[in-house]
Amino acid sequence: MTTSLTLGFPAAGGHQQPTVFSRLTELAGSWDQLAVGSGSPTHHYAWVSAYADIASTSSDLHLVVVGPPQRPVAIAPLIMRRRGGGRLEQLGVRELHEPMDLIYRSAADLTALAEAMAQLGLPLWLERVPAESSTVSVVTNVWRSRGIVVCRPAPGCPWIALDRRWCESEPPLEPGRRSDLRRAQRNAEKIGPVSSQVLSPAPGELDRLLDEVFRVEAAGWKGREGTALANDSVRGMFYRRYAAAACRQGILRLCFLRIGDRVAAVQLGVESEGRFWLHKIGYDEAFAKCSPGMLLLRDTIRYAASRGLRSYEFLGAAEAWIRPWTDQLRRCVSIRAYPAGATGIAAFIADVLRAAWCKLALRRNDC
Repeated sequence: MTTSLTLGFPAAGGHQQPTVFSRLTELAGSWDQLAVGSGSPTHHYAWVSAYADIASTSSDLHLVVVGPPQRPVAIAPLIMRRRGGGRLEQLGVRELHEPMDLIYRSAADLTALAEAMAQLGLPLWLERVPAESSTVSVVTNVWRSRGIVVCRPAPGCPWIALDRRWCESEPPLEPGRRSDLRRAQRNAEKIGPVSSQVLSPAPGELDRLLDEVFRVEAAGWKGREGTALANDSVRGMFYRRYAAAACRQGILRLCFLRIGDRVAAVQLGVESEGRFWLHKIGYDEAFAKCSPGMLLLRDTIRYAASRGLRSYEFLGAAEAWIRPWTDQLRRCVSIRAYPAGATGIAAFIADVLRAAWCKLALRRNDC
């Protein structure tokens, strides 16, 4: 892991002389006092510390903290990207592609946090912030008088609002989709008995079960394209570390669909903040005609509804396989802030040129 730099600021109204902490672990005992209840497990210490443990050597961990480490009132989990003069980004969003937000107690604390980030004098990228978050307006207002702020739509996350209808034997989908699920179930039953499990494993069981999740995920198109967790050392190590932390907390859910005596589909998720969060999925293409991933999705949504959870959160992006299940989307935005001065202007020009080049490359590929 790289050397971490943690900047601590007194709470709003205090003297703004920063204190330097040397390790993320100095916040281990207090982080979740602030983060739990924030709306997403990606804000919790387990998620942040799992990524910090495997962060690339090309970046440094920057935690901008308002308040003392024993009682923080606002935290910005950031990574310093050294290339191109340096910029601050949300921790892990580029690699893990999941939305994150700043963590704060009140609007005044969020404003103090935005001011503290601006004082660092570095470009800031917040790539997938929930559009409804106060972070959007506060960061924009604080930075607008200090340089350039660009706020644009970013990929949102699908979700299902759960109610008792999702506990029924057939989910409340349009008739064609229910028919597809019945056909998939029949095809699977021709091979062997069909069963689903949602496990909250004990620590001693975790490695064996995670190995099975990784194996099945690599048995599909992700394995062929080299994007499966088993082929990705960074994301694979992250999810092993995160799963271990979530397991210790009792929130990890490893889900399996078996056809006969073989595992045909898997999910890695967590049950947190009154919701089910789906992080990773996979299926064995030997069972493709049975749509095992869809059968397992049906069963885990039913599980979440039967537990009285408020919603089923897909995370990721609005992919085609999700659309038959929901048209609800948690919108996200990206915020890019550039301080006045040579560093900020150079970063802004570089980003504009990079975006123009990407658009040109896409047009050429379409020709």
